[in-house]
Amino acid sequence: MQLSDKHEGTLTKVMAGLRVLDFSTTIAGPHCTRMLADMGAEVIKIETDGGETMRTRPPLRKGCSTVFGQLNVGKKSVVLDLKSEDGREAVSRLAATADILVENFRPGVMHRLRLDYDRLYQVNPRLIYCSISGYGQTGPSAELPAYAPVIHAASGYDMAHLAYQPGRSRPDYCGIYHADVVTGIYGFGAIASALYQRTVTGLGQHIDVSMLESMLTLTVIELQSAQFAVKPPPRPMFGPTETANGYVMITVASEKTFQGLMGVIGRPEWIADPRFATYAARRENWADLMDGVEVWSRQLTTDACLLALGAAGVPASAYRTVSEALADPQLAHRQALSEVQDDGGSFRVLNLPFRMSGADTTPGKTVAALGEHTDALRDEIGLAGDGQIPPGKTAATY
Repeated sequence: MQLSDKHEGTLTKVMAGLRVLDFSTTIAGPHCTRMLADMGAEVIKIETDGGETMRTRPPLRKGCSTVFGQLNVGKKSVVLDLKSEDGREAVSRLAATADILVENFRPGVMHRLRLDYDRLYQVNPRLIYCSISGYGQTGPSAELPAYAPVIHAASGYDMAHLAYQPGRSRPDYCGIYHADVVTGIYGFGAIASALYQRTVTGLGQHIDVSMLESMLTLTVIELQSAQFAVKPPPRPMFGPTETANGYVMITVASEKTFQGLMGVIGRPEWIADPRFATYAARRENWADLMDGVEVWSRQLTTDACLLALGAAGVPASAYRTVSEALADPQLAHRQALSEVQDDGGSFRVLNLPFRMSGADTTPGKTVAALGEHTDALRDEIGLAGDGQIPPGKTAATY
């Protein structure tokens, strides 16, 4: 029975009825608000007339970015000039009806726009206002510009990763933006927690999410090793093991796994060998152990290695491309991808990586064109057809 079978036809959206104002750009903030949208919140993406920067990122079809779509499917798009009094008044009017606001400008920008938490609190004390920034909202580094690759370097992550690459001294190029994704997830978690607290207090609050600190949470072991000297093993413990036609990743993380691996490679006597009998001894002699494993693995194809390792319960995988991973039948079984539409056609996006027995966590079906919902919300936000506040209405009206 699949997780949702007991609730078939009755699944609801956990955050249905919540309204989110999304001022965020690029990846961290949009990833956070995409999660909120998937959970059922009405997410109104506030954009300039030039559009959010990710709208131009490849892959592009008919000028539409699927990367933008991946991050923003299911949201509404409203174009406002935040530097104008009219635009700011429109935001204030929306904030009065909103539950959540997410922004990832550099600290100080929302204050200069007069849209900071303290001002919008006066409009709506229940508003949960989430600020995502490189280093946090205060402190000596707060106003430094930052994107994920900068945070990877600043957090020590890149050098920590390099320490596991024998014989190398130059850090890797950055192409996968861990800092953005993990920070967006922390923002989502903090917002969900604030929503729960609001049920008790009746009040919103300001959430300050730091990319630097979020990235440091990935370096669990390294954070402690930085405080207490730990001698590294002679060979990194988790890395490629060579086969006859490629490499596999083998993870030995328990005594049962170690014993199973020794049986697979035909070295059962090594279970009691003083070099390998305990975790501490194995760590000291890790190079010898894995050299012995590779004597076995180099005689077999990757598929044959994986078959033998799987039969013994030893965690292992081939090194796959993202395309190969997306073709995994496991993802098809879990319905991990959804087909969505934008003006360029259809494409697939990844769903949230969790399922809930009583809730629908699938994304919306369409990606909004720039400003698509401005007209639909025009009366509510107090804009006339020319983008101005209607005659007879002033800031005091709001």
